[in-house]
Amino acid sequence: MNIVITGVSRGIGYETVKALIAKSEHKVVCIARSEQELNLLKSECYKLNPLSSIFVIPFDLRSLHKKEDLLSKILRFIPNVDILINNAGSLLVKPIEGVCLEEINQVFHLNFNVPFLLMQMLSGHLTSNAHVLNISSMGGFQDSAKFSGLSIYSSAKAALNCLTQVIAAEWSERSIAVNALAIGAVNTQMLSEAFPEYKAPVEAFEMGAYIANFAVEGRKYYNGKILPVALSNP
Repeated sequence: MNIVITGVSRGIGYETVKALIAKSEHKVVCIARSEQELNLLKSECYKLNPLSSIFVIPFDLRSLHKKEDLLSKILRFIPNVDILINNAGSLLVKPIEGVCLEEINQVFHLNFNVPFLLMQMLSGHLTSNAHVLNISSMGGFQDSAKFSGLSIYSSAKAALNCLTQVIAAEWSERSIAVNALAIGAVNTQMLSEAFPEYKAPVEAFEMGAYIANFAVEGRKYYNGKILPVALSNP
């Protein structure tokens, strides 16, 4: 399958790519800001599987208004897309009194605008029976426990969940499935930076393996669904 995934420089995205590459039939296009970290990922994937078809695109998704540039780079490696995994995101932990408009815009851009723009950009290049998988959070899952300081992040993920369901309906006649996984706490650098005292019950490589499998198989069973994947709440 031809797969595009964002936010792969570390954590869950990094581990998801490794799990996908373990199956040599996949061609995986990886998008992240850091060229150095992308090259490290590529090197590690070749060690895991010398037959890896992994392609890396250094691109700052904060500049996705230049989406034609990114599209041309993707199509240089693959002619169409079977799976899109919108994993890139941004976490902000701050009381409402201290949040500024620039921070709101940044968090919403990476967690909502970027998935929207990528789906829009790749719409004409998604194959029949394609699967779009948005990586959301239990923080944006309806009726989950909510935590102080996560107002903007959780709201952005809630918006992504709604977007997932709307686009699933919009593309239903094209047989394109659109789902979201509402991820609970996972041991990643991003989580430890935000909550240094907290130890999550799931490791990044475990969640990466789950996401990789769901991205390939999930469209057979789900469409327009927001599925919680959590041992904790969130």
